[in-house]
Amino acid sequence: MTALPEGAAHVLADPGLTGAVVIVTGAGSGIGAATARRAGAAGARVVLVGRRREPLEEVAGQVRSAGGDALVVPADLADAAAAGHIVRSGLERYGRIDGLVNNAAVCRHKALGEWDVAGFDEHVATNIRAPFFLIQEALPALRESPVRSVVNISSSSGTLHRVGQSVYAMTKSALDYLTRTLAGELAPLGVRVNGIAPGPIDTPIHATWADDLEEAYRWLGSQVPLGRIGAPDEVALWIVLLLSPMASFLTGAVIPLDGGQVIDRE
Repeated sequence: MTALPEGAAHVLADPGLTGAVVIVTGAGSGIGAATARRAGAAGARVVLVGRRREPLEEVAGQVRSAGGDALVVPADLADAAAAGHIVRSGLERYGRIDGLVNNAAVCRHKALGEWDVAGFDEHVATNIRAPFFLIQEALPALRESPVRSVVNISSSSGTLHRVGQSVYAMTKSALDYLTRTLAGELAPLGVRVNGIAPGPIDTPIHATWADDLEEAYRWLGSQVPLGRIGAPDEVALWIVLLLSPMASFLTGAVIPLDGGQVIDRE
């Protein structure tokens, strides 16, 4: 795992999120967990969303230890009713929603002939339908917030066209488009919508497609001009920045946080 450069952990010591309520999906591990911890350290109250309660409770303890507060909301984002349940839970507990981080995703690598409708629909439901309807459900509360920020986590795969990633990459490309189009639609309301497209990051998602993680990490690092994969906290740092009033003039951006993959795609 790659550590943050010395001193980087203090860059956003006070990003202006004290008391803010932030929903983070996929919060039980990886980028989502790192984001929850960093938001908690900034004084935010975090609604932790994921399929399994146990890892969410562990992260909730870390958020509270960091100085924030946390609400655990187990939910399967492939369920069409999940978006409403998540937003209602946050409002019932805290009375406001200030930020939304659409981080949860499913990722399977398969050739065209190996896909079935169920697997295809799971990717669409989790990776694109859930973010769309979470933004829709949260919008009335976001409009009343002084923060009013949405951050969508896509992937460099949405640009790089990797063999075997057709369905996953398609949904991530769609999420980038959604980020840009909703940024324009919601700008008159003062709601900012930005995205981050990470390259290879040290998270559990790689175990869903790689039998040999050590070899997979070596290969992934070799595909990055900077020569390594990233750490979840390197992404979380940017997410908290995009959530915060420090980025108040930024909307419609999709930041390629990928060690240079997008400049080396030829």
